[in-house]
Amino acid sequence: QVQLAESGGGLVQAGDSLRLSCAASGTILSNLYMGWFRQAPGKEREFVASISWESVATYYADSVKGRFTISRDNAKNMVYLQMNSLKPEDTAVYYCAATLRRAVLNFRAPNNYDYWGQGTQVTVSS
Repeated sequence: QVQLAESGGGLVQAGDSLRLSCAASGTILSNLYMGWFRQAPGKEREFVASISWESVATYYADSVKGRFTISRDNAKNMVYLQMNSLKPEDTAVYYCAATLRRAVLNFRAPNNYDYWGQGTQVTVSS
């Protein structure tokens, strides 16, 4: 069974940086297509970024493009989300997500991911 565990969230000020980490277990990371999502209070879970199996392709939501960077270290079974120039509107619970499917047709859709972490809170004050 694949398990994901996020860490690295916290309370920061606008303009600061944070790096979120996601530790995967239960399979080797190179089997997993990985994504980050976030959910703010009263809002639906939204796509943030995703990365293909060997880091060939990365995708970002328009709202984070140029500020966030997703990466993975398959040897360490770790996925990261580097978040720079944080804004108050980035405040949310951030979730790591994964799927074992070899073809991900819509990487922006939560229902294309089969495994989820418990989430880590990111709060950005103005």
